[in-house]
Amino acid sequence: VPPDYFSATGQLWGNPLYDWDALRSSGYAWWVRRMRASFALFDVVRLDHFRGFEAFWEVPAADTVAAHGHWVTGPGSELFTAIASALGPLPIVAENLGVITPAVEALRAACGFPGMSVLQFAFADEAKGSEYLPHNLQSDGVVYTGTHDNDTVVGWWTSDAAADPARSEAAIRRERDFARRYLHTDGQEMHWTLMRTALASVADTVLIPLQDVLGLGSEARMNRPGQAQGNWAFRFTWDQITPDTRRRLLALVTLYGRRGSAARAPG
Repeated sequence: VPPDYFSATGQLWGNPLYDWDALRSSGYAWWVRRMRASFALFDVVRLDHFRGFEAFWEVPAADTVAAHGHWVTGPGSELFTAIASALGPLPIVAENLGVITPAVEALRAACGFPGMSVLQFAFADEAKGSEYLPHNLQSDGVVYTGTHDNDTVVGWWTSDAAADPARSEAAIRRERDFARRYLHTDGQEMHWTLMRTALASVADTVLIPLQDVLGLGSEARMNRPGQAQGNWAFRFTWDQITPDTRRRLLALVTLYGRRGSAARAPG
């Protein structure tokens, strides 16, 4: 991944590149098998880093950071046409976050895949008018309070520049001021405010990390992009889900007509 919001030097995972010429010569049989197995396990599959199918970030093997890579054209719609020909309609969500270009969005639209909107990203630049602001959301999308790569809502709302080098103290103050005005909130229980905002949106599908339901801070964060160790360790216990939490969550999903919608595929 090139340098972005999460990392000033990008993210270097050490993965080899797909040999797209070889995959194409087989009619993308490997991808068909992989997606068939995924659909057997899950109702909906999210394609992480969807933009890589339009163009991917190639980094020299000897580099220790991802900053010095370059873009290489990916397989595009040809891949998904081959998969759909073999498997039928594709219940896929495209992760269209990061460095997204018109060409990436055109590919997503051509495939008919819903994209992602993250509310934590909505308030950073009031003047720009973020596409993630609730009044800009689309019904065929998937809205998140935050993803596995984000801090929890509580962690995001209470963090400072020392904990989040991607944001300056001045930027954090502007973001919080705008969020308070936009959401008409005093900032208390921001996790419930964002959950309500997501559930009340026009988006067909809403995903809320359990950490946000529980109102946990940065100690419960799932993943820190660019950091190789110490991730994916969060666990919960059932006693954390208190009767009050269940009551409040049930009230919200009932109020906004989302009870029983979990099995409905996006799009």
